[in-house]
Amino acid sequence: MEELIELCKKSDRRAQEQLFRHFYGKMLAVCLRYISDRDSAQEVLQEGFIKVFDNIKGYDSKGSFEGWVRRIMANCAIDAIRKVRKDTHLSDNVNDFKYIPDEDEGEDWDITSLKAEVAMEAIQNLSPAYKMVFNLYVLEDYTHKEIAEALGISEGTSKSNLAKAKMNLQNYLKQKFIHIAS
Repeated sequence: MEELIELCKKSDRRAQEQLFRHFYGKMLAVCLRYISDRDSAQEVLQEGFIKVFDNIKGYDSKGSFEGWVRRIMANCAIDAIRKVRKDTHLSDNVNDFKYIPDEDEGEDWDITSLKAEVAMEAIQNLSPAYKMVFNLYVLEDYTHKEIAEALGISEGTSKSNLAKAKMNLQNYLKQKFIHIAS
């Protein structure tokens, strides 16, 4: 992989194509976490790879290259959402949060044991604000400070949206399993 990266730094078109093919599926999945329309996600992916190749000379090999590429893709998705929606609904308005408490409120659900498709379905059903913060914090390892800066919100709003996203995911999954069991 290091040799491929070095060739890409020299603008070798074959190496760029090979790198693109290598990361296409993983990075499309990253884009689809933020943008549910596949065509739009593919456009973001293309823009992301353009940025990868424009900035690859700045990659210093200190961290994971895949993580570096993933961060570029996430940032491109955020930028695309900002362009489409001037107001991305990134607030901590309590009316955005539809939590229905039940008798199992204290129960801790383990999302990691679910099949990936069920987990992705649950995440896709979050509001745009909650989905964005959840993806950045849980899946992309951003800090609340980085999320706040990237989205133009406060750290408190980021933390609040993450907590609400987790609660909504729990409720969605509980409902999903209740319907499956009945």
